[in-house]
Amino acid sequence: MEYEARAKQIALLILDVDGVLTNGQLVFGSEGEAMKVFHTQDGLGITAAHKAGLKTAIITGRETEMVRRRVLELKIGDVYQGAMDKVQAFQELLSRHSLLPEQVAYVGDDLNDLAVMSQAGLACAVANAVPDVKQRAHFVTSHEGGRGAVREVIELILKSQGKWEAVVEAYLLPGKQDAQQ
Repeated sequence: MEYEARAKQIALLILDVDGVLTNGQLVFGSEGEAMKVFHTQDGLGITAAHKAGLKTAIITGRETEMVRRRVLELKIGDVYQGAMDKVQAFQELLSRHSLLPEQVAYVGDDLNDLAVMSQAGLACAVANAVPDVKQRAHFVTSHEGGRGAVREVIELILKSQGKWEAVVEAYLLPGKQDAQQ
């Protein structure tokens, strides 16, 4: 399959947040703060990706404390919050990491992700993405955003690169696994 060949080349995984790492719903607290729900399987997948040498980044249009905290927890390397021009952030990441577009995967769910998806080597859409995004993706997850879709993309990449079994084996060793999720 074409998407598996593309996945073999990936060195950097870029994620949108709302609708990808979360289910896309926005909940506001009494003080006006945005609250988000993240899936632990996505978190452990990101931790596993790092162990396998895959870099991760976030490009999101919103800026929230919840995202800042989650990024710190998961040790995501590059974060662009409040990114009104996602393509500019994408180009900066290519330059910073000395990568070609075909070495980058991007996961999105809505129209504001299309411009970056059109440049990424592996464009992924979550199962609940809008039809126009799904139509332009190389790979559409079976899981919805905020419900393990990111983990599914990570497994696709690492399996395509022959790295997934080593990740699983590492979790079988007593005291050697990082439980950060």
